[in-house]
Amino acid sequence: MPRKRRNNGLKERSKRHTGNAALRALLSVVAPACLAVILTGCSSLPRHQVSSRTPEGPASSWVPPAKALPPPAAPEETTAIPQHLLESKESWTLEDIVDLALRNNPNTRATWAAARASAARLGSEQGAYFPEIDGSANYSTTKSSFSQQLSFDRTSYEAALTLHFLLFDFGQRGGRIEEARQAMYAANWSHNAVIQDVILVVERAYYQYLHAKGVREANTVALKEAEASLDAAEDRHKAGLATIADVLQAKSNYSQKKLELQEIEGQILNIRGTLATTIGLSPTVDYDVGVLPSDLPVQEVSQTVDELIREAETFRPDLAAAHADVLGARAHVKSIKAERWPTITFDGNMSRRFYDNPDDYSDNYTYGIYLDVPLFTGFSQQNDILEAQSRADHALQQYEILKNRVALGVWIGYYDLKTASERLTTTREFLESATESQNVALGRYRAGVGSILEVLTAQTALEDARAQDLQARTDWFLALSLLAHATGRLGTSQSLPSAQSQSQPEKDSGR
Repeated sequence: MPRKRRNNGLKERSKRHTGNAALRALLSVVAPACLAVILTGCSSLPRHQVSSRTPEGPASSWVPPAKALPPPAAPEETTAIPQHLLESKESWTLEDIVDLALRNNPNTRATWAAARASAARLGSEQGAYFPEIDGSANYSTTKSSFSQQLSFDRTSYEAALTLHFLLFDFGQRGGRIEEARQAMYAANWSHNAVIQDVILVVERAYYQYLHAKGVREANTVALKEAEASLDAAEDRHKAGLATIADVLQAKSNYSQKKLELQEIEGQILNIRGTLATTIGLSPTVDYDVGVLPSDLPVQEVSQTVDELIREAETFRPDLAAAHADVLGARAHVKSIKAERWPTITFDGNMSRRFYDNPDDYSDNYTYGIYLDVPLFTGFSQQNDILEAQSRADHALQQYEILKNRVALGVWIGYYDLKTASERLTTTREFLESATESQNVALGRYRAGVGSILEVLTAQTALEDARAQDLQARTDWFLALSLLAHATGRLGTSQSLPSAQSQSQPEKDSGR
């Protein structure tokens, strides 16, 4: 029996050895093939990914997957327009349009969010004057055994409070807080500047729309006058007092005026859509505004240009923001310089550790006052101070550049308004004389004294006078808005400089 079992064991080992040899032979054939397949797949995987994620070639368009497609546009919300404006959509005023623009403009929302973020940062920096208190808790189990004879098993849990309080740092906290405060001021001033910029853009689009409507009105009147000239020429031709050439000239003039009216109708739709998008609404919104006033209370600015420049230096929000940047950069220099000096802190820790049962515990207290003295930082502090001072100098020069630009803007705005006021007077005189000349020329032609050429020439001069008067009125409103923006008063309770009658003498600095 033992010999038989030994023989059976030899047979089993032989079979196992044969099976292992067969398995090794199989692996020697299959493993390289699998490895080759894997390596080939891995080498082609990045190329396959790039091809599937990009266009097929330089001349092919990319077909985005469903995840890359932007969400469908939401339907326009009618709540963007207040109800009282929906009820009076045929007669929106400039104040209504400005209010809508400030409600819907993303630039004002962005600067408002930036101002709130800056205010939160200031609150965060002011937290350095308060102590920091942290709480912690832990649970641990320890198991140990020695030579399988002595074992140790213990469970503990602990609760602790840690206090850290910065007592003195030679002005680091104060510098960072002042820098954050000036950054908050700059963000708020920048928000005011964006509001004034939005108002100016809206006013420009608004007056351009009024100007286009005025051109349409003038072209309508010119078309009626051309029709009257054509009727007069046809009447004289029928009576045998004029040739067919007069009729053809009058008819050509009438066709030209009709074409000009059709062109301005298309331009009005474009400008109207532009104004709607400037407000933040869809171009398809149904609305309208009034007309450009024909009689303007022409007034001259009562302040001298020097007074207006000083006023701009006080009220321009972008200049105030630049000044806050200068003060913030100087505060940053102060905080960087203070990093060279020691800091004094108070640290304390109180904890209670419980062991296997609640009655078995220990109380631990640690506290102390610590002095931290920076001895050597690899010249980093010196370079940080140099960088901070250079940035402060850069902020100051940027402020001076903007200050000169503001003064130039006030200067240009002041004399642009003066020129616009003088043009109003001149164009009114031109319009009156051209109207009278056209009436006389048409009367002479109907009486058989003048020629059709004289009538058409007078009508052309009258159309030019109307265009000049319309442009002068539009330029006067734009110049007034630009001067208010240049002085920093646009959109405030005193958006326009104080004015007096044009008949009073003008005060000028002689600059």
